[in-house]
Amino acid sequence: MNQQLEMPPAYYIITYGCQMNVRDSEIMSGLMEAMGYCATDKPEDASVIMFNTCSVRHSAENKVYGKLGEIGVLKRHNPELIIAFGGCMAQLPEVQARLKRMGVDVVFGTHNLHELPYLIEQAKQTHKPVFQVWDKEGEVEESLPSVRQAGISAFVNIMYGCNNFCSYCIVPYTRGRERSRRSSDILKEVRELAGQGYREVTLLGQNVNSYGKGLDEKTDFADLLEMTASVEGIDRVRFTTSHPKDMSNKLIETIADNPVICEHIHVPLQSGSNRILQRMNRGYTREHYLELTSQMRERIPGVAITSDLIVGFPGEQEEDFADTLDMVTKVRFDAAFTFMYSVRRGTRAAEFTEQIALETKKERLSELNLVQYRIAKEINQSLEGQVEEVLVEGPSKTDKSKLTSRTRTNRIVIISGSNDLIGRIIPVRITQGKTFSLFGEVMNE
Repeated sequence: MNQQLEMPPAYYIITYGCQMNVRDSEIMSGLMEAMGYCATDKPEDASVIMFNTCSVRHSAENKVYGKLGEIGVLKRHNPELIIAFGGCMAQLPEVQARLKRMGVDVVFGTHNLHELPYLIEQAKQTHKPVFQVWDKEGEVEESLPSVRQAGISAFVNIMYGCNNFCSYCIVPYTRGRERSRRSSDILKEVRELAGQGYREVTLLGQNVNSYGKGLDEKTDFADLLEMTASVEGIDRVRFTTSHPKDMSNKLIETIADNPVICEHIHVPLQSGSNRILQRMNRGYTREHYLELTSQMRERIPGVAITSDLIVGFPGEQEEDFADTLDMVTKVRFDAAFTFMYSVRRGTRAAEFTEQIALETKKERLSELNLVQYRIAKEINQSLEGQVEEVLVEGPSKTDKSKLTSRTRTNRIVIISGSNDLIGRIIPVRITQGKTFSLFGEVMNE
């Protein structure tokens, strides 16, 4: 008689937030699989469900609590289910207090992700909640296992934390101070990725332009970009995010001169008003930003410049908002992430008077989006008829009969073709430009 094999226990991860969190979830997966767990895409089949959370905006936190309530129903049906909660929200004391009332079994922070297996085992053995959140960042943990998302593009952390303390931002409190990884460790990871078939890497940091500070080696971000681009098998190198006050001429020249580094720079403006920029503690003026982006366009032909923009910051008057619209019109961003200001407890801006009414913030966001979307559509339509080099990523999420590809300037191009194109860099003629994507036809090679 054949004895039925016992299936290993399963885990399920729910990820919110930025690329940093996506990368952290890959490490969480690696830690769980090293414990003998396997991934499942059905939360009801999981023995451990983990939340990897974001605290940048209040709306993101509300989504997390809503989902946590849904998962709580599963736990009532399966008391042995372990619910683990990590990420940026877990670093906040008021969140930790609320989680204790919601039946969460394990809480861990951004600084002690590597302790996850130990914490889960402790909760299983004691049948008691385990809350272990480090208040301070420790040394960078290298060689943690990870299970990366399948594909041809991978994220690589080059540093953690942020020292800028923008008055609206919670990140320095949840991610800690800046710590750079050694270039040798980064390049080792990139070489391993190339050996696994990845063709594109995106270097991640809250402010990549600060890379290298505090290291014994004299390597800045431009140097690291050059070294990464020289790894055999890597055809494209991207990065995010750049802070305008720290972007050097050397970095712009490096991007311009190296064909492996993509011509796309994400450089958040946040506001077009000098008065608001000062209140935000951003450390630059609109004039500096205009000079910087003009230099990018002059030295890097065809460069795509994208941005983050906030409306409704405390004290933002109509003339301040008009300055933001003016900057969007002058710079002509290829794309922009636009947000209403969200109060984050613990930040300086949360204590500012002159908080803006929600209705006013909604009106300004709508007006900003109309301007930005029009510009993005005009830029994309200007590409019609041009031939672009694209990296084919996989089936389209909205139409499985089509393929999704990406230009060097980070534009999505939808094409027709067989799956054997996936992972290849091919020429495509742009046939139609829309606000958020392009459509193209594969050229005969």
